[in-house]
Amino acid sequence: MTTLRVGTAVPEASARRKAGLPRGALHLLLIAGAIFMSYPLLWMISSSLKPESEIFSSTSLIPSQFKFSNYIDGWTALGVPFTGFYLNSLILCVAAVLGNIFSCSLAAYAFARLRFPLRGLLFALMLGTIMLPFQATIVPQYIMFKSLGWVGTFLPVVVPKFLAVDTFFVFLMVQFIRNLPSELDDSAKIDGCGPYRLYFHVILPLTVPALATTAVFTFLWTWNDFFSQLLYLGRSVQGYTVPVALSTFVDSSSQSSWGQMMAMSFLSLLPILGFFTVFQRLLMDGISTTGLK
Repeated sequence: MTTLRVGTAVPEASARRKAGLPRGALHLLLIAGAIFMSYPLLWMISSSLKPESEIFSSTSLIPSQFKFSNYIDGWTALGVPFTGFYLNSLILCVAAVLGNIFSCSLAAYAFARLRFPLRGLLFALMLGTIMLPFQATIVPQYIMFKSLGWVGTFLPVVVPKFLAVDTFFVFLMVQFIRNLPSELDDSAKIDGCGPYRLYFHVILPLTVPALATTAVFTFLWTWNDFFSQLLYLGRSVQGYTVPVALSTFVDSSSQSSWGQMMAMSFLSLLPILGFFTVFQRLLMDGISTTGLK
């Protein structure tokens, strides 16, 4: 009996040691990669605390002299407190998130559960729009919004979100809804639920992970969007969002304000980090379960 225990224990211990070596090396590799990937963020934080002359002349991440005035001066550098730019971006992001959650989930529910003529063709055409570059439609869209009198307002950025124009999120939710048991629909129909009650009371509560994924990515993409906001929101400083306001630090007053721009860039990341942290678990659930059979 003793011989058997020794004979079985040694191979198991040896197998654990062999399995532990690659795992330890993998962890070291991941740590090194994390440090490498986080270096630009660390450099930005360090530059936001450096004097203007030291940002590009020194490679050290530790400033020789901490200049906290970059945050104070940068907050009012454009003549308008940065609070207004934050508020504009938050209004756009909240409206875009609500629009995408409602419209994309409703369109996905129709494609995944309802039966109507040309459903397959319409779904294929919708997926085909993913291959259409944004630059191919920007001119006719601008002409249309200009004729409607929407240029210079939030409407060109917000209204399309309520029309399910983000095909990626529609496809993501279609895949998620298709994985829900169809018996739930049959039970709800027996209880007298119509299509709308089925959507609001059965399908929508079960798609929370997919909705969270849509909300997080919509928030990130809208917050970081520069081109559309620069094109449609007009030239007034009061209408600037955070990305548009950051771009003005480079040539504001005909001089570069790198320290202030780095300080405001770091502050602009805080809402993104906070939003991602709050919805991280639901985001991971939505990504990991979408498309599974």
